[in-house]
Amino acid sequence: MSNRNAMATLTRWALGHKKLVVGLWVVLAIAGIAAAKPAGDALSTSFDIPGSEAFSANSRIAEVYGNGGDVAPIVPVVTLPEGTTVDSPGVAGELAAAMAKVEAALPDARVASYASTHDRAFVSEDGRTTFALVSIPALGGVDPGQAEARAAQEALAGVTVAGAPVHATGLDALRAASADGEQGGGASLAVEVLIAGGGALLVLAFVFASWMAIVPLLMAIVAIPTTFLLVWPLATVTDVSVIVKFLVALIGLAIAIDYALLVVVRWREERLRENTTNEAAVVEAMQHAGRAVVFSGSTVGISLLALVALPVPFLRSLGIAGMLIPLVSVAVAITLLPVVLATIGPRLDRRHTGRTDRASRGWSAWARIIVRHRWAAAVASIAVLGALVVAASTIQLGNPRADSLAQAGPARAGLDQLAGSGIGTGPLSPFDALVRSGDPDVVADALGGVDGVRAAVAPTDWRRDGTALVSVIPTQDGNSPAGRATLDRVRAATGELPADVVTGGEAAQSADFLDSVYGNFPLVVALISALTFVLLARAFRSLVLPLKAVLLNLLSVGAAWGLIVLVWQHGFGSEAIWGIGATGSINVEMPVVVFAFLFGISMDYQVFILSRMREAFDRTGSTETAVVEGIGRTGRLVTSAALILGLAFVAFSAAPGTEAKIFATALGGGILLDATLIRGVLAPAAVAILGRWNWWLPRRPARLLRVEPSAVRPEVEAAGL
Repeated sequence: MSNRNAMATLTRWALGHKKLVVGLWVVLAIAGIAAAKPAGDALSTSFDIPGSEAFSANSRIAEVYGNGGDVAPIVPVVTLPEGTTVDSPGVAGELAAAMAKVEAALPDARVASYASTHDRAFVSEDGRTTFALVSIPALGGVDPGQAEARAAQEALAGVTVAGAPVHATGLDALRAASADGEQGGGASLAVEVLIAGGGALLVLAFVFASWMAIVPLLMAIVAIPTTFLLVWPLATVTDVSVIVKFLVALIGLAIAIDYALLVVVRWREERLRENTTNEAAVVEAMQHAGRAVVFSGSTVGISLLALVALPVPFLRSLGIAGMLIPLVSVAVAITLLPVVLATIGPRLDRRHTGRTDRASRGWSAWARIIVRHRWAAAVASIAVLGALVVAASTIQLGNPRADSLAQAGPARAGLDQLAGSGIGTGPLSPFDALVRSGDPDVVADALGGVDGVRAAVAPTDWRRDGTALVSVIPTQDGNSPAGRATLDRVRAATGELPADVVTGGEAAQSADFLDSVYGNFPLVVALISALTFVLLARAFRSLVLPLKAVLLNLLSVGAAWGLIVLVWQHGFGSEAIWGIGATGSINVEMPVVVFAFLFGISMDYQVFILSRMREAFDRTGSTETAVVEGIGRTGRLVTSAALILGLAFVAFSAAPGTEAKIFATALGGGILLDATLIRGVLAPAAVAILGRWNWWLPRRPARLLRVEPSAVRPEVEAAGL
């Protein structure tokens, strides 16, 4: 009761200070718009893991050599005509001239090739295909390495060796090809937001059938730039991931609209009550829907803040900055939105049909079917979701397979030449062994014999300040499971050498990221689940409802993981929809980021539905009535909210790069699965099956939660529990 009184007090204060509230949010929004660009420029692309072996090696490599380390090399490749090999007259000179053009375009790069070393490690068995390793400085920026890859391609445009063109490939060159539209192009962030906003407006126009449709969008227009305004000072004092920019824009759009949608629908209901003034309707709506918004925003914020438990700075920053998204959206919904509804709300809503003010007949009928066939509904939905969870168990973590990053252009041509010659994709992600003391030639000989290593090279000009570099080229992609197994063998081999060697490189850093993140991931899951359980137990005065909510959310996340495994790792849909083949693996950071965001966002729908169920049960004492009324009142709302969020991620899937599309699939598809199969089928079926157990809260935990006990059984009450 105290929570409702607090919300009513806050609402009355906002309504009593309308000009102050509106003026404050207008100032913040304008300042946020001005801060958007500098805030975006201050974001970091660093994925460093302080304390790991790769971080130690890469930091020293960057310090001493000024290039390489945690950035993958550019790999120029040429396949000579039939009958010509690298040993043919004039070929070595032409190779050297081609590499000189690359060095001129990238003066800070470190280059090794057959022309400079005469090492057969750079040549295929038939002698016709040869490649070079061009290590570039890690300069940062939104797309680190892609500008340098384009510069290398421009330098090699029209360059031939024995009449054959030289192509610059590499992971960043392939990503640049994708970003440049060789796979159909991509939209800018502004275009994505406009597409998502336009789709949201169509959905809202259908839901409200009045000018009220613009109010949720107005809340998002205020919330998004204000969030950027808060991210900016954070990004100036610590590294904040560039991913935050996309999340603030798209998730901020969806969440701000969702919260406004919930409040406005409830406000409409309250206005229809007899002898109710508009201001009283606003206060009453905020006591119910506003309270649900606070709990929803809190669960999203907790889910994201729990990322600070991971020993990875970029994920910690993602959690802290990402937490601002729901908090700002909640603040807008519980202060600015009541003022808008109390002033211009009735005029905007003058012509509405009133259909959203009653429980939906269709959704109520659906809920009755679920209640009547609760076991069949539960078994069928669990079977589908379980199949997706089983698919998720086959996930392979690593960078997407190189041949999924670009389908055409010089970078793809070079990749095909490496694969067709038998060299493979190993040169795209080599391991950099930093020899801090000892003989680098001995190190190269030893590492070259490790199982899974194609060759190890130690160019004489890669020796500075008492250190030396050995490039270890695996037979398979260094970011693949096989490549990581090779890395483990390489590191084990270095421990047996009479030299001080640490192993780095982009692939090694990715492997260390994987170990650091997923070694602590169970702690994050447990922390998020426990905090969410406590928060919802207090909100719903039950121990069973929050436990079910947490378990269903974990199932929802598992299903989303399974979806991206099927669509992207195995390629069931990626080729047909985006023209991109199976990636073979999922980015190492993707599952944990998807978990944090999807767990929190899908809890919104859980809170929306369960709040109405709890309210109906308190009034009627019937669980079945609670299920029917809860789904009937929120089915259209949850579906509309999920559709808006899904449209936001459909827009995001138009962003350049395979990684963005995977992320969009995970969150967009996961949200739609959650809103339909879980919230529309499994959740009401589970509530119907559990009956009065849903509302069980014994006295002792009720005292700890500082709420009244609920539906206590006589035998439990007698035992003093």
